[in-house]
Amino acid sequence: MEIPSYPAAVPLTIAHKALLDELFAGLQPKISELTFANLYLFRAAHNYGLTMVEDALVVLGKGYDGRAYFLPPVSGAVQDAVDRLLDDGLTLYGADEGFVRPYLQRADLEVVADRDNFDYLYLRSDLAELPGNRYHKKKNRINYFANRHSFSVEPYGDNYRPGALALLDEWHRVHSQTDSSSSYSLELDAAREALLLVEKLGLQGLIVLMEGKVKAFVLGEKLNDDTSVCHFQKADPFLDGLYQLADREFNRLLFTECTYVNREQDLGEANLRESKLSYHPLELVQKFRVSLKDGRR
Repeated sequence: MEIPSYPAAVPLTIAHKALLDELFAGLQPKISELTFANLYLFRAAHNYGLTMVEDALVVLGKGYDGRAYFLPPVSGAVQDAVDRLLDDGLTLYGADEGFVRPYLQRADLEVVADRDNFDYLYLRSDLAELPGNRYHKKKNRINYFANRHSFSVEPYGDNYRPGALALLDEWHRVHSQTDSSSSYSLELDAAREALLLVEKLGLQGLIVLMEGKVKAFVLGEKLNDDTSVCHFQKADPFLDGLYQLADREFNRLLFTECTYVNREQDLGEANLRESKLSYHPLELVQKFRVSLKDGRR
């Protein structure tokens, strides 16, 4: 499984999972992109490839606008790799505050906060228990659903895959009428593949059943030792309160050893931003885009 030297790169494949899992375990990342499952499921969307810049392993990608970028190096001589790639005119995406301070202090760099891609970090116990008055509306919506419907919550497994895929198709049928963005279709493809490859990718999830049919599913994994990350959450759009129930159960039943949960970014979508803020994040994990000032090389 040889990874070529920069500027050559090899496409990301499932064969790279063991290597990247080991590196991420040592890195303990805070940003949601840095899990193997996330990279693999969005490999087509972002044309992810791996390259070696001397002894540093780097993930190369492309944005939805087609512009080339690289993620923070995950091993080796990080500073040397960052300097070389920036000097070659690439943009660094996904640098958090802990990366900016030691590696991005050059005077010729433009460091720009990327608000649309900030991750939302919460106390897992808050989302599992919905304590106090500030979650009153969430609890009311869950109670509204629970008082009107008979349901059960089960761990996601192969036996529920057909039902979850059928739900995803129905969700697509409803939402495709109002959302035609490229990111929407790519996220849908990633969610479908995630349902097919849960075990291979090391994901865990749960489903909500009503009359034997899957009406919601949630999939996630551990991001670092004390943080889970929720990658995908879909529910029947016509059942009020079901999204809130599924989210609560994900945090109540899974990754209970974690203190925090990362619910990823809002991509600048107004409704999604409002929803994520309504759960009272503990922190917005800032991400920065970094390039040479004025595009100089």
